[in-house]
Amino acid sequence: MPALRSHCARLLIALLPAVVPAVVPAAPALPPGSALQLPAIPYTERRLANGLQVIAAENHASPTVSVQVWYHVGARDDPAGRSGFAHLFEHLMFKSTRYLKAEQFDRLTEDVGGENNAFTSDDVTAYHEVVPSNHLQTLLWAEAERMSNLNVDEANFKSERAVVEEEYRQRVLASPYGRFFRGIAPASYLVHPYKRPSIGSIEDLEAATLADVVAFHRDHYRPDNATLVVAGDFEPQQLQAWVDRYFGPLTHPAEPVPKVDAQEPPWPQDRSVRLTGPQVPLPAVALTWLAPPVTDADAPALKVAAALLAAGKSSRLNQSLVYRQRLASDAGFEADLRAGPGLLTAYAIAAGGKPLTALEAALMKEVLALTERPPGAAELARVKTGLLTAAVAERQTALGLGMALANAAVLEGGAAQVDRGLQQLQAVSAADVQRVLRKYVVGRHHTTIRYVAEGSAP
Repeated sequence: MPALRSHCARLLIALLPAVVPAVVPAAPALPPGSALQLPAIPYTERRLANGLQVIAAENHASPTVSVQVWYHVGARDDPAGRSGFAHLFEHLMFKSTRYLKAEQFDRLTEDVGGENNAFTSDDVTAYHEVVPSNHLQTLLWAEAERMSNLNVDEANFKSERAVVEEEYRQRVLASPYGRFFRGIAPASYLVHPYKRPSIGSIEDLEAATLADVVAFHRDHYRPDNATLVVAGDFEPQQLQAWVDRYFGPLTHPAEPVPKVDAQEPPWPQDRSVRLTGPQVPLPAVALTWLAPPVTDADAPALKVAAALLAAGKSSRLNQSLVYRQRLASDAGFEADLRAGPGLLTAYAIAAGGKPLTALEAALMKEVLALTERPPGAAELARVKTGLLTAAVAERQTALGLGMALANAAVLEGGAAQVDRGLQQLQAVSAADVQRVLRKYVVGRHHTTIRYVAEGSAP
């Protein structure tokens, strides 16, 4: 079995994109009603003749630079019966090319004191590196090289398929709650391709052929389906000259990029799904509701609502379910907002000996309580300050700055959203939080997912 690589820094996204709340660092709350004055992030944006979007953010705070290529392909684009293809290509892109040996990205980054990694989500597959800035030219050449000259052959395909299958065994089958978190999206969506978790399945991967892989690569890994982001210490004119030199000559197929235009219909009724696993220390439950895309005007308020419910030990779910009632050993809520229809997910893992029915009722009650009991000014200010602190802290590094710009450009409607999003977050009021929860949760049909040990009574 090939050795497992570390190129799945956000592999949990493949398993539970909707259930693990972000850790919000402690920060003194702003006085209620006040707002942070945040300087705009300066960046440039252009598009090459071959369709490649290029975004550059110059910042000389440290002598490092981040190079990122975000391909607009994710698990939603996996062919029918071939779940896990986008994730498989996350691995294949580290294999050999016409002029690069397999795994040579490690040598080009780690051997000079840098790093490289990648992640796959439902909507994108992204590759990112951080290196001393005098190595920028080499990394631009290398990213262009694997975009255009990847060796998609039988040996590389079988090798990386085995790696992905082993990840599935470790992350899903061997983990006590792997089946639970992986099962939330398939149990929730009715028809949308988001039903297919990014990590895929062993059955689908084994059914794939080299011809399938070659076709997927040709259709999606091309300059007109990618965004290049460079952030950090560079000289702008030199950067653009190198981009023109290495990416400018690349071509793309004459056929347009295949696009998934699936819709998720309104859920016609409440549904219940029972999942089981061979080693379940404590039962768990999740409640899901349909959410709007990340570009929706309600997105900022939903993010604040999720933080009020689940960000940190002082959050409402933790205080109520874990500390006061002692019904749960863990609880969370996530507004998983995607390019398409997202999910609002509340989940809890039972405390020892506590009945799942009581936990489920308490979880629902606490979510609905936020629509009846608005957050006070101090509580709202504390949560919003935490979210803003996390976002601003991320942007202090070349990697984080590039990530923020790429996420805005590719998923949130445009690079300008990198600044606009923080302004919208600060503008969220207590009334906004209650409004969006009433809109998407109260009176809306939901899915209940119960996770118990195999052989448990129904």
